[in-house]
Amino acid sequence: MTATGPIESAAPAPTFRLSGVSAYFGAKEIIKKVTADIGDRRVTAFMGPSGCGKSTMLRTLNRLHETAPDAWVSGSVQFEGRDVYAAGVDPVEVRSSVGMVFQKPNPFPKSIFDNVAFAPRLLGLARGRSELQGRVEAALKSVGLWTEVSDRLGDSALGLSGGQQQRLVIARAIAAEPRALLLDEPCSALDPAATARIEDLIRELRARFAIVIVTHSLAQARRIADEIAFFHVGELVEAGPPALLFDAPRDQRVKDYLAGKTG
Repeated sequence: MTATGPIESAAPAPTFRLSGVSAYFGAKEIIKKVTADIGDRRVTAFMGPSGCGKSTMLRTLNRLHETAPDAWVSGSVQFEGRDVYAAGVDPVEVRSSVGMVFQKPNPFPKSIFDNVAFAPRLLGLARGRSELQGRVEAALKSVGLWTEVSDRLGDSALGLSGGQQQRLVIARAIAAEPRALLLDEPCSALDPAATARIEDLIRELRARFAIVIVTHSLAQARRIADEIAFFHVGELVEAGPPALLFDAPRDQRVKDYLAGKTG
């Protein structure tokens, strides 16, 4: 596989197909002509030294990058065969189809119920209170949170623990019925027990979505990733299964990172 070759996947067709994607802040190129395929129902981890562009690359996939001042993207990001940056494509529709979870849990200052019900209400996914309640319950069950909060759905989400808040945010994303899920360092603010629960959840959700995660943790990438894409100064320099990338990396920049010489 070449440095800018496809991220290998067992899926018959990629969920994302990136062709010459560059991301900019003003005139500064942060992501440099990345070409890659990201498969469905796989966990793909973006890794590399701090400041290498991992999170920026992630944010190009659902058009969040362009929400920053002077930010823009060139090249093609196809999601399920459609270029999300093509003229006439609604970025709000893209973001509802490609859910996003950030580094720090960010529940709304609303009740637990209203956090999860937010997207179904906004997108008109539920017909009536009963269906809305069913969707909320299903989303909370999918992240293993229902038994912990079912008797206090009216309580503020801000009263949950950090790990519970992150699972709630994932449930909120799932309730929008996305077809892919982006996770930007979702465990960095969590303790080991909460991290383990989130990792178990990612493994379960892999059966339903294409999942792309940014992580600094080599151990976490080994545990949950099907594919790893290694970035260095905005370039995709090597990609492949964890066993290959960790045990037999070809690019010296990857070797240096794994040896702790860069970070």
